[in-house]
Amino acid sequence: MFTGLIQAVGQVSAIARQESSARLQIKSAEICAQIAQGDSVSVNGVCLTVTSFDSQSFEVDVMVQTLNLTSTGALVVGSPVNLELATRTQDRLGGHIVQGHVDGVAKVAGISADKEWTRMDIAVPAHLMKYVVAQGSICIEGVSLTVGELNDGLDQVSVWLIPETLAKTNLAAKKISDPLNVEVDVLAKYVERLIARGQDDK
Repeated sequence: MFTGLIQAVGQVSAIARQESSARLQIKSAEICAQIAQGDSVSVNGVCLTVTSFDSQSFEVDVMVQTLNLTSTGALVVGSPVNLELATRTQDRLGGHIVQGHVDGVAKVAGISADKEWTRMDIAVPAHLMKYVVAQGSICIEGVSLTVGELNDGLDQVSVWLIPETLAKTNLAAKKISDPLNVEVDVLAKYVERLIARGQDDK
């Protein structure tokens, strides 16, 4: 489990692509100082397992399903990636409950910057919009964000990014049409499942 509070922005330093998987090497001395082999790490919101590491970089294997269903397949050497280690039980849950199980790939639909904040409009896959509510939580590229506005007609959500978020994540580098991993609030999916099963039992 993660919180969506990014601990470091790493950089993809190598990619070894195979027929049904890829191995990523990610440079981040800050994260490497805290991990062990087998640890879970969120990479742009995707929960991956550390297979090896040294003092400067670590490696993770990405299966073909993950490459196809997330923006991970679009990464290239040099890409900045948001990194978060799994939450410890004694840590503060400062963001929201994030599983690292990406629900779909969204796209940047608009960006407007001000001195104090940047508004990002995000085109979300239509089938995920039912799980999103205004002032609720959404995870974008592994970052826990609050939904500022909804536009159901365009299947878009708008979030406001403060300077702290832009400085400590890769969201400042995003451009129009860039892919974004999105994970909706798991509580909404549980509620939907419970209601559906309740109707089936009648």
